[in-house]
Amino acid sequence: MLPRAELLLPAGSLVKLKTAVLYGADAVYAGTPDMCLRAQSKFSLPELEEGISFARRHDKKIYLTLNLFMHNRDVEKLPAFVETLRQLQPDGVLVADPGVFQFVKEHAPELNLFVSTQANVCSWQAVKFWQTQGAKLCVLGREVTFEEVKEIRQKCPDILLETFMHGAMCMSYSGRCLISNYLADRSANQGKCAHCCRWHYKLHLRLKDGSIKELEINDQNKDAFEFLLEEEFRPGEYFEIVEDEHGGYILNSKDMCLLPRLNDLLKTGIDSLKVEGRNKTEYYAAVVARAYRSAIDDWYQNPDGWDWRRYMGEFDTLQNRGYCLGFHDGKLTNISQNYEYTRTLGDWLFAGSIVEWDGDDAVFEIRNYINGGEFIEFLLPGTLENLRLTLNEFEDAESGEITPRVSAGQGKKIRLRPQVWDRPLDEIKRLLPQYTVARKPATLPTQNQDQLAHKKAEFAQLCLSRKL
Repeated sequence: MLPRAELLLPAGSLVKLKTAVLYGADAVYAGTPDMCLRAQSKFSLPELEEGISFARRHDKKIYLTLNLFMHNRDVEKLPAFVETLRQLQPDGVLVADPGVFQFVKEHAPELNLFVSTQANVCSWQAVKFWQTQGAKLCVLGREVTFEEVKEIRQKCPDILLETFMHGAMCMSYSGRCLISNYLADRSANQGKCAHCCRWHYKLHLRLKDGSIKELEINDQNKDAFEFLLEEEFRPGEYFEIVEDEHGGYILNSKDMCLLPRLNDLLKTGIDSLKVEGRNKTEYYAAVVARAYRSAIDDWYQNPDGWDWRRYMGEFDTLQNRGYCLGFHDGKLTNISQNYEYTRTLGDWLFAGSIVEWDGDDAVFEIRNYINGGEFIEFLLPGTLENLRLTLNEFEDAESGEITPRVSAGQGKKIRLRPQVWDRPLDEIKRLLPQYTVARKPATLPTQNQDQLAHKKAEFAQLCLSRKL
């Protein structure tokens, strides 16, 4: 009998951790700002302790990260950090550096050691090596294909295997990139990547007199020529560089979405399916968790009748760069790269979330502007159903001021009185517990709507035409 795969979500903050658990995550991974690749983590130590307690109360697991590549300056911090881990007692510790692995193994042998994706495990031989060192789980690199996953599972049946399922792709071997170091003095390998690969770059011309001129792309000349690169040892082989009036995006990978291949991964007996996105919003955590929760549960219940298209609409509500299958099917396809723009697009925006119930009033934190008469849609935990609410005016949660429009601000909250609901209050409280998130339709220019529709159709065609 196949093991039931775990749905693993990132927790960049305490609220995101609780949101992920509420919407169906089996486990979360988190880190503190020091000694790991969660450099932008918003966890304090007391919050981390609260998060672990919250996960345990809900019978969920929590993994902590210690996955930086150490320099000499980091070594003296290691004993204190490992002692903190011993006190916290997470369900696993993610490590990439062999020196860190050995230190934790010697000084905290009771901790379960997991090998992070930063270690770039891409073969069954590498998995066996880490298993002999005492690893309980290996996170396979994003670069591993489905055929390789199957072979690794077959040759390594006695160790837990985890693979990425959803999120941003890296142009290097998962984080082994120095572009950010050179251009922004921020190390990807220390958790501070500036994502220079997604910046836009513009072509200029250097004239014989040494002056540099901007190469203007306009309606008159944009179709008159193309930009081509020729590599020294590949004469006659030209690589097109696309630039428009916004610039060129030559290293901008689309986001991974393996929902259309979920059934194949589950058949392999994979132990954990990982979602990337510790810096994303609570809305991202909620949408991804509940969509994959439903998809995974439905497959185990009825694998023959399972259809990925039932869930795909949820992922389209997220701001994304367009989706691809990464390396899953083998060779990257031409749609894996987004040469047109680096911004994210989506049909919906994060409207806010219920941060608490104050008696019979829901206190709702605003995360986007909402106009009177505009509806918002609450995402119900445990189901793909939603609950819509239209408000004509808004009551400030603190001052009581009534306004016809509300905008996001630092901790800006409104009060939702019992009379705004069209259902019994007891039912509303059951359907919308604390941390329930809501969204609102996005108003997109026609050009962006066309871009979004094209990306959706492109991805759907790829998934259907290359079905395994």
